[in-house]
Amino acid sequence: MSDYLVLTGILVVVVGFALRMNPLLVVTASAITTGVLGGLDFVEVISAFGRAFNENRYISVVWIVLPVIGLLERYGLQQRARLVIEDLKGATMGKLLLLYLIFRQVTAALGLTSVAGPAQTVRPLVAPMAEAAAEKTHGELSEDERERVLGMSAATDNVGLFFGEDIFVAIASILLIQGIFATYGYELTPLQLSVWAIPTAICAFFIHGSRLLLFDRSLRKTPAPKAEGEQ
Repeated sequence: MSDYLVLTGILVVVVGFALRMNPLLVVTASAITTGVLGGLDFVEVISAFGRAFNENRYISVVWIVLPVIGLLERYGLQQRARLVIEDLKGATMGKLLLLYLIFRQVTAALGLTSVAGPAQTVRPLVAPMAEAAAEKTHGELSEDERERVLGMSAATDNVGLFFGEDIFVAIASILLIQGIFATYGYELTPLQLSVWAIPTAICAFFIHGSRLLLFDRSLRKTPAPKAEGEQ
């Protein structure tokens, strides 16, 4: 019975998320519960937290990056990004996100998966620029159209990273795939897996790129919402 008590930590996670509590507090409480019920002393559990944090010090970089992004946004980073797009002739939402897709895939293929991302680039730069480009070619956006533009910006980052990183031979996903194939008797090198990831990345680029351009075209065909005085 005592072996099953350790699973109480899972129950803590389920209940905490169901009540929409702070995820960090929920996971911490779950870890402490699991450790204590597993026979560890409370001090030993806290020591394990400190030891893990000390061995992974790169996590503390987040506390440097986030305030910097917050300060940049406070002093008009998003507004400046919008002004840059408004001053560019021929800039459209589809073309902008297509260029970002190329950038994201190429950098991910080189192993530079952290140079961009939802927090670093999409929210402060890419999404405002895409929104400004859509308004420039289409006019004022409805709330639904605005949300779709923001969602497409985030999706572009995800597609570029997901299908670009597998081209890099030293990425964790490639090593995981290699290990799974090895368990079934297929001895493949990381280089072989990376080479076969290239056609998939190319297909992903053309498929998502087509979605971007078609979405951009559909915005142009949609009548701009009328102002209150015109109704």
